[in-house]
Amino acid sequence: MIRRNQKQLNRLNVFTDAVLVFLSYIFASWLWLGVVKQDENMASLTNLRNGAGLAAVLYALWTVIVLGAMRVYRMTRYRKLSWELRNVVLGNLIALVTAAALLYLFRLQEFSRGVLGIYYVTAVTAMVAKRVVLRTALRSYRAKGYNLKHNIVVGGGSLAKRYAKIVTDDKTLGVHLAAIIPPKGDWATWLEAQLHGEGIDEVVLALEPEELGVTVQVIQLCEKSGTKVSVIPFYNDVIPIRATIDSIGSIKLIQLRTTPLDEPFNAVLKRTFDIVFSALALLLLSPLLLLIAAAIKLSSPGPVLFRQERVGLNKKHFTMLKFRSMRVNEREDTAWSTDVDDRRTWIGALLRKTSLDELPQLWNVLRGDMSLIGPRPEIPYFVEQFRETVPLYMVKNQVRPGITGWAQVNGYRGDTSIPRRIEHDIWYIENWSFGLDMKIILLTVFGGMINHEVIGKQE
Repeated sequence: MIRRNQKQLNRLNVFTDAVLVFLSYIFASWLWLGVVKQDENMASLTNLRNGAGLAAVLYALWTVIVLGAMRVYRMTRYRKLSWELRNVVLGNLIALVTAAALLYLFRLQEFSRGVLGIYYVTAVTAMVAKRVVLRTALRSYRAKGYNLKHNIVVGGGSLAKRYAKIVTDDKTLGVHLAAIIPPKGDWATWLEAQLHGEGIDEVVLALEPEELGVTVQVIQLCEKSGTKVSVIPFYNDVIPIRATIDSIGSIKLIQLRTTPLDEPFNAVLKRTFDIVFSALALLLLSPLLLLIAAAIKLSSPGPVLFRQERVGLNKKHFTMLKFRSMRVNEREDTAWSTDVDDRRTWIGALLRKTSLDELPQLWNVLRGDMSLIGPRPEIPYFVEQFRETVPLYMVKNQVRPGITGWAQVNGYRGDTSIPRRIEHDIWYIENWSFGLDMKIILLTVFGGMINHEVIGKQE
């Protein structure tokens, strides 16, 4: 019942968002063109001869697709409201920018910035308000004892206690803990009696290593009663977020370290976007690239490009390109730069401050050495150090390195904490989506290119 209700709520969420987007665009067109600009074609909401109706439909469809790609509609009661609202705001911005560009490119509609501004504010406000009201109503509803998940925990150790504390402390989860059953004594008979009726929605296995012998029996009891069962593995603290199960004959093989990019469709989508974006960027930015190259050549003797060996996908080494920002020196492969590094040139300091020295890496992206978005690659000298001292450091080499990444837009660039950077890199790898890449690109363009560390590590 709970799962069916959640699916219905998610479908309703998609439909109402599409309606809100449609109405927001019609309202923005009417208000700006009909009221402010006195356009006779928009004097009435029913007169849509200027293409506002078509644009509203396209915006509605594209917005829910983008929000879906950002997993906004994969909602469960465990997802935080702040996460959802943040992705709604950013997802609407991504949808607006991309849809407006396409509408303009194919001349489907002429529009003004006033319409787009009013539309964005209206749509985001409506969607955020809808979610706040819905969450408030659900919290109130659950506080009165409705729409609760009634769970039983089987386990007598720290995992069971941790789970119980989490669901008990956070009332918004709507989880009622019916019992915690240590696997001792006549526990099986008691559990079977509890599962016989309709009162229990789920059994959570939270067993310690010494309790694992009862696993099969618990699962069999749950299947016998048709009750959903979830497992908190005893290696919970080291297992990643995503794991998949393969089979070899009758053997189930748990792949602990899998990512969304292991799926062929996702990998092709990301690589296709990398090729198209990097090719267009190199073409459009060619005048700027030539100007920077000339400035570097005039600033100091040496090559325009700085070439450095880095470690990339599957630990393969490649040559990463940057605009040279320092005088030619012998420490470029074993030393980081500092805030007062006398190796910098005047143009180099400016390039590093604005991250324009990274632009040649678009060629690395086009070649396939790198991706637009991903963990930053490191030089082999430091890889050998960090692999021994930073837990999970080498996991980042399971995907292509990027020009920018989740760690960078969250402030972990240059001379910052390597463990914290790796935490962000691994989160990105495990939670990749096309929408997340678009989010990182926007965050990079609108603020992420400025190096607040002045001159950080030689990245």
